[in-house]
Amino acid sequence: MDYSKIPSPTFVLDEKLLRKNLELIDTVQKEADTEIILAFKGFAMWSAFPLVRQYLKGATASSLNEARLCFEEMKTRAHVYSPVYFENEFGELMSYSSHIVFNSFSQFQKFYPETKKADHSISCGIRVNPEYSDVETDLYNPSASGSRLGVGSNEFPDELPEGIEGIHFHVLCESDSYSLEKVLANLESKFGKFLHQVKWVNMGGGHLMTREGYDHKHLVQLLQNFQNKYNVKVILEPGSAIAWDTGVLVSTVQDVVEHKGIKTAILDVSFTAHMPDTLEMPYRPKIIGAKEPDKNSKYLYRLGGVSCLAGDFMEVYDFERELKPGDQVIFKDMIHYTMVKTTMFNGVNHPAIAIWAENDQLKIVREFYYEDFKSRLS
Repeated sequence: MDYSKIPSPTFVLDEKLLRKNLELIDTVQKEADTEIILAFKGFAMWSAFPLVRQYLKGATASSLNEARLCFEEMKTRAHVYSPVYFENEFGELMSYSSHIVFNSFSQFQKFYPETKKADHSISCGIRVNPEYSDVETDLYNPSASGSRLGVGSNEFPDELPEGIEGIHFHVLCESDSYSLEKVLANLESKFGKFLHQVKWVNMGGGHLMTREGYDHKHLVQLLQNFQNKYNVKVILEPGSAIAWDTGVLVSTVQDVVEHKGIKTAILDVSFTAHMPDTLEMPYRPKIIGAKEPDKNSKYLYRLGGVSCLAGDFMEVYDFERELKPGDQVIFKDMIHYTMVKTTMFNGVNHPAIAIWAENDQLKIVREFYYEDFKSRLS
């Protein structure tokens, strides 16, 4: 990727890297004989869907808008889950859905009769809480005590209601196959008798199979064994894995300020508006040409966002050189769980969205203007 050809600020997807991830994921789904689908909550860059569709035939949605996007741009009906559904949307939602998972039995009882009126078959499921997860950040842990997501074993009825064809769970986040193995052990201990009664089990997302070092053979064996034991179809819906490490956010230093010995390079991007997970998760993004400080570091700079939020910054990096206005700062791995969560807070300019194509040409697919900001307000 030739960064000198990329305007700032811009999110840039590297098409070659996306294909590499998709090929690996496709190998897993074929070897395990499972269905792996795209989770829009992690990657909804629909300009890349023509490539995604070559490997993945389905997608999961958690709202009417996502389901419609799936129908229009992934060219298929969605696997839908939402904590609640709305009466004024459910009819349209069904037209875009192949599977609908309910978060509670009360929601199932309310809307299941409507699914029988659809002009195509809809398979219904219930989300369960296996009550185990090794996710340490509470914000991303759906199995925490008192969680609103899924039905726990104590709240589950003795008999599975007629019409429930699938069980869904999602308690992982950027996890490995050994974490999944522990979840499955808990699932079986709490919901084992019901697993023999359903047609499919959706194991949700959080399966970071495109991260270096992931044990794919172990994952395949787990999935094969589970399917054979319960005679069910297994579905996975990874969010991060699809676009993991497939692109960057290109930014530029606008000014360098100093207070009490701390230098801050102020950029043309915002952490709170354009990289919110860096503050919410939180995590430190990797930057090309920068490293973590050590005792020998000389060129230390905080990175300041362009918004007026006091906390819109990252603590110091060692750039091993002096930073000055006009210098590029390139954030790595900024495609998954980034564009789907950006905002126009403070009216700051939203980065353009681009694809670095497989023929090494830059394609700008979206730019943002004042009307985009204004039209979201009243």
